[in-house]
Amino acid sequence: MFTLTGVDGRPYPSDVPGLLGGYRRRRIYGRLDCPSALRAIANGRYVRHRVFFADEQTARAAGYRPCAACLPQAYAHWKRLQQNGPAINTSTLSPPTAAELDAVLGLLSAADARVVSVGHGRDPVSRQAATDFTHAWTARGGETLTVVDWPDEAASWLRAARRFTASIPDAWVVAAAPQGWAQLARRLRGDIGWDRHRTLGFATLGTPDTVRLAGPGVLTGMRGASADGGTWQAGPIAVTYRPPPTLHGAAR
Repeated sequence: MFTLTGVDGRPYPSDVPGLLGGYRRRRIYGRLDCPSALRAIANGRYVRHRVFFADEQTARAAGYRPCAACLPQAYAHWKRLQQNGPAINTSTLSPPTAAELDAVLGLLSAADARVVSVGHGRDPVSRQAATDFTHAWTARGGETLTVVDWPDEAASWLRAARRFTASIPDAWVVAAAPQGWAQLARRLRGDIGWDRHRTLGFATLGTPDTVRLAGPGVLTGMRGASADGGTWQAGPIAVTYRPPPTLHGAAR
């Protein structure tokens, strides 16, 4: 058996060895044959704080950054994000429709939710969706505990994850692009405070791409609204859609 580190930063047993090694104190990951790491290990400096990851995706989700010595391209990309922020493409995002917003509010009402936390991406469409929802929710007498935003790419998702689950609401409402939410959701998976079954999203997240990016089972049970006022629910590897009530009734 091998001991690997998961997206939540905690160790777990594995039948196969990790593909990457890491240094816990500086939260760096790299190749197993990294010359810098091997020199440190030879001097006895890495051994007590050595960790291993199944893949790069897991290492980044756990809050580790790439090693500049053995992963120079990945490090350069990480460094650019730290200095300039990610280049966000919002061309495929559509603002929420009135029917979509009503459907999200309807799902909250059906769940008897009174207090929510709102999370959104930093692109204009996601920001506006979160603002529209918050105003509509307040107008209905609902309470918002916190509003948290995040980029589509980040070196670590730990800070956003902690802020998103700092208080436990009746439900979480998410307005974001698939890429950013999928990465944050992988980090949230190890947080005992987050419940995907009490998490609602807008139409931008009700896509197979979101489930694929997050990974099998990460979003299972999450629900949301479609642009036409229908609803969707994420499964282990796919998304199930339901038409709006009027269309559903007509179809019967």
